Amino acid sequence: MTTQTARPASAPVSHSATPSASLDRLQPAAITLLRLSLGLMAMAHGLLKVFVFTVPGTVGYFESLGLPGEFAYLTILAEVGGGLALLLGIYTRWIALALIPTLLGAVWVHSGNGWVFSNEGGGWEYPLFWAIALLVQAGLGGGRLVLSRRFA
Repeated sequence: MTTQTARPASAPVSHSATPSASLDRLQPAAITLLRLSLGLMAMAHGLLKVFVFTVPGTVGYFESLGLPGEFAYLTILAEVGGGLALLLGIYTRWIALALIPTLLGAVWVHSGNGWVFSNEGGGWEYPLFWAIALLVQAGLGGGRLVLSRRFA
């Protein structure tokens, strides 16, 4: 019969041999990739409103929904400015949180079109997922490749 000796409680546990330990090294890059993706998507949506739908067209669309036209300007500013800030890694946590109401507004706008975003008029699934991804980014922080650690 063999006896096992117990590891002292103060002894460190080595995780380097576990498969997840090698994946843990990817976490900073994954956080950065999420931030860059969210920033690029936000900027793309804001610039779409400027260059494709045009600012007057976007204002008209917001007014057709019963929203004040000024909300169109705020949305464009949030998407372009917030997207740029995310791309640069400036105040990532705060910018991510600040963009969530914009996405919840998009959920409201698309809620009558069904769940799937490929439905006519777009469903609410994509903006809701995007809002959740922003919340996750706020929890994770900026990752690497930020303009300045001081403002990250």
